[in-house]
Amino acid sequence: MNLIHDKDADLSVLNGKTVAVIGYGSQGSAQALCMRDSGVNVIIGSIKDASYDKAAEEGFEVMDIASAAAKADIIHILLPDEFHAPVYKKEIEPAMLAGKTFSCSHGFNIIYKEIVPSADINVIMVAPKSPATEERKAFLEGFGVPGLVAVHQNAGGDARDIALAMAKAMGFTRAGVLECTFEQETYEDLFGEQNVLCGGLVDLMKYGFEVLTEAGYPPEMAYFECVHEVKLIVDLIFEGGIQKMNAVISNTAEWGEYVNGPRIITPDVKERMKDSLADIESGKFAKEWMAEARNGAPTLLKKREELGSHQVEIVGAQIRSLFEKK
Repeated sequence: MNLIHDKDADLSVLNGKTVAVIGYGSQGSAQALCMRDSGVNVIIGSIKDASYDKAAEEGFEVMDIASAAAKADIIHILLPDEFHAPVYKKEIEPAMLAGKTFSCSHGFNIIYKEIVPSADINVIMVAPKSPATEERKAFLEGFGVPGLVAVHQNAGGDARDIALAMAKAMGFTRAGVLECTFEQETYEDLFGEQNVLCGGLVDLMKYGFEVLTEAGYPPEMAYFECVHEVKLIVDLIFEGGIQKMNAVISNTAEWGEYVNGPRIITPDVKERMKDSLADIESGKFAKEWMAEARNGAPTLLKKREELGSHQVEIVGAQIRSLFEKK
């Protein structure tokens, strides 16, 4: 896959166009602010809540979602996945006239057919590979974070140009943008979150913490070893890859990586990851998650509460307080 940079994207494609960012949460605010700073005409569609007030305070024209969708040429939805379909069907779809562009930063609802756009509109994705805070920070520093662009429908013949222009307006092409499909982004994103970044890493840290504390070691030390230092290791990998990390840690730690790592993360873990990917690709995971969300997410809320009461979180809060600036 080739990286697309500033020279490959034409910001003037957005001249005379209005982009409605739907939702002004962390990603909504970061992406809207970056596009506005690049000269794009951005309006905000939101329900009347704190984010509505925040967008108004930050100088945007803010209105209800249906009005924003009607006024805009490009509707860029940045709500949580579980809210896309009902909001689209009620507030956005009536305004999606032929020639308009529907945009998102995650392909979930398109791929799993929670949203089925009419064939006469563009459907694109412009997605940062970064948390919103880092995305905005990098933009203000004159650079940007990497991103993805994808085209699902090219009804107007200009879908790719619009996607690249939006990516450029948000600073993504400064770092580099990869062109992919909606399927690739959706399946890989869900897999990475569930198996490595969130599900896998969180459980690995919790189990390590529990093994040490159950063996009688001080929980504060266990937190440092199994949670706190993860950031230090990941930062090294981010900067120069796994070999850079291995060059910085002790030979003892590196030897333990080769000898003990495979004892913990065994080949059967990889097989279970394959099962997870199959559930994602088949739609099984999406179906179960949408059913959970539409039922008020009782299991999600219970798990969230249980995590909050876990000793690793209680000790972690105490440890982090030691590093707060007084």
